[in-house]
Amino acid sequence: MEPRSVDLRVQRLAAEVAESLEQDVPAALLKLEAILHDAPSGSAQLRALQRDIHDYDLIAFCILVLRRDYSGGPGGWTTPTRLARILSHCCVGLEPEERAEEFYHQSLPSAVDNCLLLGRRLQARYIRSVKEEERAEYLRCFLTVMDSLCWLLGGHRELSKFVLRSDHFLQLLLTDDVETGVAVVTMLQSVLQASSREELLGTEEEIFDPISDELVFKLSSSSHPAVGRVCTRALLSVAQSRAAGGPTLAARYKGLHSMLREQWTGKGFGPELGRLLALLARFPDCLATDTQRRQHAACAIQAAWRGFRTRQRLSKLPRAVTALQRSFRAKRAQEQRCRSRCREGEALRAQLQLQRQRARRRFLERQLILLEAIPPGQVGKHQQEVEERCALTIQRHWRGHRARRDFHRHKQSLREHKAAVTLQRTVLRFLARRRQERMELAGWQSWGRGPGLSDSRRLQLKQRVEEHLSLHPARLRTDAASRELHVQAQERLGRHLVTRGLSRRAEQRREAWMAQISTDIDQLMRAPGLQEATGVGSQAFVSRSRPVATQARQAHLSALRRSRQPWWAELREEPQEGLGAMEVAAAAGLDSLFVAGTKSP
Repeated sequence: MEPRSVDLRVQRLAAEVAESLEQDVPAALLKLEAILHDAPSGSAQLRALQRDIHDYDLIAFCILVLRRDYSGGPGGWTTPTRLARILSHCCVGLEPEERAEEFYHQSLPSAVDNCLLLGRRLQARYIRSVKEEERAEYLRCFLTVMDSLCWLLGGHRELSKFVLRSDHFLQLLLTDDVETGVAVVTMLQSVLQASSREELLGTEEEIFDPISDELVFKLSSSSHPAVGRVCTRALLSVAQSRAAGGPTLAARYKGLHSMLREQWTGKGFGPELGRLLALLARFPDCLATDTQRRQHAACAIQAAWRGFRTRQRLSKLPRAVTALQRSFRAKRAQEQRCRSRCREGEALRAQLQLQRQRARRRFLERQLILLEAIPPGQVGKHQQEVEERCALTIQRHWRGHRARRDFHRHKQSLREHKAAVTLQRTVLRFLARRRQERMELAGWQSWGRGPGLSDSRRLQLKQRVEEHLSLHPARLRTDAASRELHVQAQERLGRHLVTRGLSRRAEQRREAWMAQISTDIDQLMRAPGLQEATGVGSQAFVSRSRPVATQARQAHLSALRRSRQPWWAELREEPQEGLGAMEVAAAAGLDSLFVAGTKSP
């Protein structure tokens, strides 16, 4: 068999894609559109081009770049839309000779999944967009992606089950937008019609039930004719593609027959609606004329609730996956950090051990060198000194270890002893204060019995007291008056004893102030004049009080002003306002207290 010739354009494009940067790969892959356009549809030349594109892995590149985010990139979201159309044209009709198993079981499912993901992104941007131009562009790209996906599913019918099982497709279907919802339901109808009943016979009910719930919800909640037409056709296709589609619909959605007949009759799509009503009419469970309103309400509530539950589950799914990925990556990073720390610790320990061994070896070498330099008769004495130093080192370490052990053992008792000493010191201080207070209160009892009072002085004082009593005899008082006088005397004595401490402290403060004033007066009297004063000496007379310094500055300026005025200016009642140049200069340079009795030159 002769080797098949390869198209040079495909070969050059593959080389260009392999050498391009990552952000330039989508623009390079767009050249496949011109290459495929030159080949007629269904011709042998097109099939040969498709095989060359597959053999050079250009299809795999197209599948990979569909997952990128094209917000703000060159070409915008038009680039992935064109790539999705190119991918569908490359895959439909392709029968690879090599790696066929990989193409059918890996490449095609990945292509469908990436196209559905691209459709979700375009749908979300179309719904969130506000500008009309952007909405029109996003809608055009979304419809193009849906057409490309329908074209790909038409060429490979085995992908229908994969589409119906995809979460991306169900999220595309769960939308309230009319345009994108109609496009998705139309694609669903194409998938169901393109697949035979035998291919979908084994599909699980978990696949068709969410789809049926959303279709019934759209029929019950919307009034748009396009939505009603495509949903009716799709619901009819779902019922026909299953073995028990009609009974399942009638049993699952009570009142669906009456709701369709009342809400959608006469809206312009009679044949499909009539076929669906005829299919539901075969089963008596859906015909309950006496409870039509209740069944219609139950149908709407069921569809709304199931649609809400499905939306809620699908909305939480990305967050759960993101949280799971985040926790897994964090745990993996933590494990990697732990392993790296363990490796670093082991390397450090090995390095330290190696350093210790080298230091030990150098120490032994130095010992041998020193032993060689020692005379033979002194070797024993040197060994004895070395052993004594080693024994002292061992004893020192052992005693330190024993002292630390004993300290930790008696730590609690030492803490208790310290606490007891603190309590005793506090109590002794308190008792000393109380004794001092009692002595101050009882001090009047010891008056007149001081150690400096002699017997003659005591006799003299006694005679003076007797003379005073003879000259001033005491008046007779009753017991009540004596007790009252005693109480008053005791109260006055108590007040005197209480205020005596305050008086003593006030007297001490007055004496301190008087001593400070006397010191300041002596210092000011011995102060030199302004002519002999220096900058360092003048700092000793600077007042520490800002108000005093301010008052001194004002008094000095007033004295300067009066000294420069003529004699007749003193006769005026108010001084002149304003200062001369010299006075301003003196005021700016004077920061010390004015000393009375000195004058400037």
